[in-house]
Amino acid sequence: MSHHLVEFRDVYYSYPDGTLALDGVSFRVLHGESVGIVGANGAGKSTLLLHINGTITPSKGSVTIGDVQINAKNKQDIRKKVGVVFQNPDDQLFMSTVFEDVAFGPLNLGFSKDKIMDVTTGALSQVGCLELKDRAPHHISNGQKSRVAIATVLAMSPDILVMDEPAANLDPKSRRFLINLLRNFYHTKIIASHDLDLILDVCQRCIVIKKGKIAADKPAMELLSDSKLLEENNLELPLTLQRR
Repeated sequence: MSHHLVEFRDVYYSYPDGTLALDGVSFRVLHGESVGIVGANGAGKSTLLLHINGTITPSKGSVTIGDVQINAKNKQDIRKKVGVVFQNPDDQLFMSTVFEDVAFGPLNLGFSKDKIMDVTTGALSQVGCLELKDRAPHHISNGQKSRVAIATVLAMSPDILVMDEPAANLDPKSRRFLINLLRNFYHTKIIASHDLDLILDVCQRCIVIKKGKIAADKPAMELLSDSKLLEENNLELPLTLQRR
């Protein structure tokens, strides 16, 4: 079985206050698939993503990466395979310089000094931010922070890339750069976003989450052109389809 595979089997998750965030979620993502996760605010998208690298674990059911079911003992190993880019890049950038932030993961994996230099420089170059390597993260723009946050994940060479609202607060140029970057990441991608045009551009498949359940799971173009389905889930047609 491919180590790029992600499978949710009848996953339930309740927060400590009793709120049911995931209600029997089951789906499978195969090697190389690009899958968009969409839904209204509070539908359960971010909770779902946090299960993929073991940040949280199901109250009931299972999440499997490849042939390994995530649990408390193996989640550190899972995080070597699954790279997560959070909605707020400040959650991932905490070192004194951009270079140190991107090098943090490889350093903790025990990479040699030369390899850390290579993968960190390569990841920063890939997102177009090598010239920022000596800058303090809190002194760069929101768009640059988002790109550096992506570099912190790419430096780990993940098999699976998970992103939560990656285009939030990006200007049009940075957003287009992000879309091109994602198109060139050929491993498995799972992206939650309210930017349905980005999902349409990047993802082959789309899953709608509604009140913690899967409301639809279809090819992206088919799902995102279904105005009735989108309206039922407090979503609108992507702008590119509205113009047709």
